Amino acid sequence: MKILEINKLVKLFGGLAAVSKFDLYINKGELVGLIGPNGAGKTTAFNLITGVYEPTSGEVIFAGENIAGVKPFKINQKGMARTFQNIRLFKDLTVLDNVRIAYHSHVKYSVFSSLFRLKSFFVEEKEIEEKAIDFLKIFSLDHKKDELAKNLPYGEQRRLEIARALAAQPKLLLLDEPAAGMNPQETHDLMELIAMIREKFDLTILLIEHDMSLVMGVCERIYVLDHGMLIANGTPDVIRNDPKVIEAYLGEEA
Repeated sequence: MKILEINKLVKLFGGLAAVSKFDLYINKGELVGLIGPNGAGKTTAFNLITGVYEPTSGEVIFAGENIAGVKPFKINQKGMARTFQNIRLFKDLTVLDNVRIAYHSHVKYSVFSSLFRLKSFFVEEKEIEEKAIDFLKIFSLDHKKDELAKNLPYGEQRRLEIARALAAQPKLLLLDEPAAGMNPQETHDLMELIAMIREKFDLTILLIEHDMSLVMGVCERIYVLDHGMLIANGTPDVIRNDPKVIEAYLGEEA
């Protein structure tokens, strides 16, 4: 069953096509990669899918509904979450509070209960804290729950951002260059983490990444963009040996 289907997606900026007639689909439970050289339109495509940009034309079908042009917070509530190429944590909040915030899109207590600190407010807030700590344990961050996010090492900030995205209980998780700035060991650990969370949370994942070892190691299918246009898609083996991909992404000599 397709959880995401993109049809003829176009985004123009002042007449320049950042994304042009882009097609993509992801079946439930798949881990799919989106790659391409710098300026290929990968992050623009992510921003179109998640509502940051409104498409010039085309469809973004998520769980059977066209969400093209829908606001990001509403798309998040429908079951889609993402991380960013540049880490966007609440850096002056604690590690625990960064994850707790993600749960608040699903709270059941009323504004009245919150304002007057009724029992329902305290009961649910306690449940949220316990769930957040459980999430931090999965990502080996529970022992740092009271530290400010900005004081974490870079790799742990990346893990915290993924933990926060998962706390929103998504059906589809979009990861925008999660290995950016990581050393080879951190990248290897991240690859294992992505595989683990996919299985544990029964997730569907769309991944943008420059690190080819990560993409080829975890993705079942890969789409390749160049100058905003889809030039190839298929299994890692197909992509690895595609002449257009070798020329556009890996370099002609590769």
